[in-house]
Amino acid sequence: MAKELIIVESPAKVKTIKKFLGAKYDVKASLGHVRDLPGSSLGVDENNNYAPRYQIIEEREKVVEGLKSAAAKATTIYLAPDPDREGEAIAWHIAEILKDSTKADIKRIQFNEITARAVREALEHPRGLNNDLFEAQQARRVLDRLVGYKISPLLWDKVKRGISAGRVQSVALRQIVEREKARMAFVPEEYWPFHATLDAGAKPEFRTELTKVGGKKAAIKNETQAKELEKKIRAGSFTVSGLQVKQREKTPPPPFITSTLQQNANQRLGYTAKRTMSVAQRLYEGLDLGERGTTALITYMRTDSVRIADEARQQAREFITATWGKDYYPARPRLYKTKGSAQDAHEAVRPVDASITPDSLKGAVTAEQYNLYRLIWNRFLASQMAGAKVEDTVVTAECAGSEWRAKGERILFPGFLTLTPQKEDGNEDLPPLKQGQDLKLVKLEKEQKFTQPPARFNEASLVKTLEEEGIGRPSTYASIISTLQDRDYVRLVEKSFTPTDLGVVVSDLLSEHFSTLMDVGFTAGMEESLDKVAEGEQDWVALLNGFAEKFNPALAQAAKAMKTVKGGIPAGVDCPDCGKPMQVKFGKAGPFLACSGYPDCRCTRNFSRDEQGAVQIEEKQPEEARVMGKCPLCGKDLYLKKSRTGSRFIACSGYPACKHAEPFSTGVICPKCGEGRMVEKSSRRGKIFYSCERYPNCDYAVWDFPVKKPCPACGSPILVKKFTRGKHLLSCPNKECKYKEEVPGQE
Repeated sequence: MAKELIIVESPAKVKTIKKFLGAKYDVKASLGHVRDLPGSSLGVDENNNYAPRYQIIEEREKVVEGLKSAAAKATTIYLAPDPDREGEAIAWHIAEILKDSTKADIKRIQFNEITARAVREALEHPRGLNNDLFEAQQARRVLDRLVGYKISPLLWDKVKRGISAGRVQSVALRQIVEREKARMAFVPEEYWPFHATLDAGAKPEFRTELTKVGGKKAAIKNETQAKELEKKIRAGSFTVSGLQVKQREKTPPPPFITSTLQQNANQRLGYTAKRTMSVAQRLYEGLDLGERGTTALITYMRTDSVRIADEARQQAREFITATWGKDYYPARPRLYKTKGSAQDAHEAVRPVDASITPDSLKGAVTAEQYNLYRLIWNRFLASQMAGAKVEDTVVTAECAGSEWRAKGERILFPGFLTLTPQKEDGNEDLPPLKQGQDLKLVKLEKEQKFTQPPARFNEASLVKTLEEEGIGRPSTYASIISTLQDRDYVRLVEKSFTPTDLGVVVSDLLSEHFSTLMDVGFTAGMEESLDKVAEGEQDWVALLNGFAEKFNPALAQAAKAMKTVKGGIPAGVDCPDCGKPMQVKFGKAGPFLACSGYPDCRCTRNFSRDEQGAVQIEEKQPEEARVMGKCPLCGKDLYLKKSRTGSRFIACSGYPACKHAEPFSTGVICPKCGEGRMVEKSSRRGKIFYSCERYPNCDYAVWDFPVKKPCPACGSPILVKKFTRGKHLLSCPNKECKYKEEVPGQE
């Protein structure tokens, strides 16, 4: 029986949509992109208007065959990938593939939320494919391919084989590198802040900060000045010299867009941008909520618009007034203005149904899904609530020609703060005070401090900078950050990004030879040009021609002039064995120090850098004491060792004369192929995992230590060790199986 076919991107969407559409519709998933540029060649004909040579992605061949088969039986085909440029490109490629396999009409539909109302409304108002949106995505893809495929071989030749460059990622890398250089060049200055705790004769005591001395801004620069001032203050008396009381209204922030969601999730939940987008994707596509069935919880999460639909605003009004009362809803509905550079095609990120409270989802969703949904739900409802009425009090006290200040805040009406409580830094709880009132000094504190260098970027501040500078688009921030880490150009140290030596070298070389490409203004301008392509105001081929006019000559010049650093870069320290200069070299496992006197001197060392960037040689570690057997090649002892990224391996004690090495085996046979052993490995970021030794012939892997014990629930040949909430567990590695058992803690 012929059906109408709807093609979405993910299987999760299929399940959600099937719940409220009848048997008239067949719903299939493309699993994302089905065609792309080839992986082994440039795939762009520069002499023919940059014509891309697309091919079906190998992993999608069976999916494509299934779509063709379904399309051949369909009366109408609705292409329903995500409502953005990437989604439009996916739809365009599917249409190109299916047009020779079916006589059905091919139409494009889109929806900002996966609800019965939104999907049915989309089906009632289909449109054709938007060629402008597709060409904007295609222009970005070709631009990134030209940069990546042309600069990366140059870096292979000059720096290290296997590394690469990206058009937007390289500019983001430069921000991190320049911040680190500013930190290294920073010269700290001494200063002495003073605080006085005062008693007004009524509780509470309150703490003031020194702001002026002799009518000028306080600037106590050394201990001598600090002691002189302290003496004067202790000999003097405090009096209230100023008292200002003002009322103001705090207004709520707008609902989330992609960038602010990523920032807040990082600051409040500690989630990376990548994790935030992954969890949000599940909330958008739909989750199994038991009696409710599969339900989509939030609107589309890739947006830079703060606009919300009228029906969502009305729903919020009803919920707010029913829950907190009419006073908690503003006299006029709140409307937020989207930035001029933002795309206003989608709504802000909000709950699909405000009546589905976070607490109602407890036990039905995972902890991270609950946490992110609560963040989005609270922000949306707060954005529609009445402002908070606040009374600010600023008290000024004088003592011996110095001025001290404290600020207090009193909430008169909480408004939106009922949902998102907050207290401004530096606010004190103040007692009743009067002008001219004498105050008693309870405690005088002074402290030697030094000015601090600019802070390193964390995920939230980096996303904020990328947005402010126009580097990439909110939907790309997570992939930008992940790519920089995967390439080992930056590392996350104590939740802040630190560039590696490799990252600094790559950034400096690219900045020197591709100054335009690495310029923030140029990158932001390119994003604006791509927006114009999407709006039909810019020809995508002309855009690429303009880019090539500057890029190709720079590439040719760089090929001639870029210096090679494969031999290493000066480390600024001498070899501990022979005294010759050491060099930083870039090996497969990361940077290390090697003597410039090689091969006469074979000294190598690990190293670190201090706050000023100076190399600190790490002492050579003694050989591991744990003997793991005899070497099959030379008969010497095998030692258990650790790689630079943290995984254990076994190597011959006769190295370098004998180079035998093997991975550390868990002794567990791979449950997928039944042949290889599960061995310990580590990712580029240093995270330990366990995979089949027959990789790439077998790609089975788990993050936790495998144990040879069948799962009593599903029959999996292995379980894995976990430590969660203070408990040692054995759990099933199959995601569909929830089996776990508590076991005694063991190393």
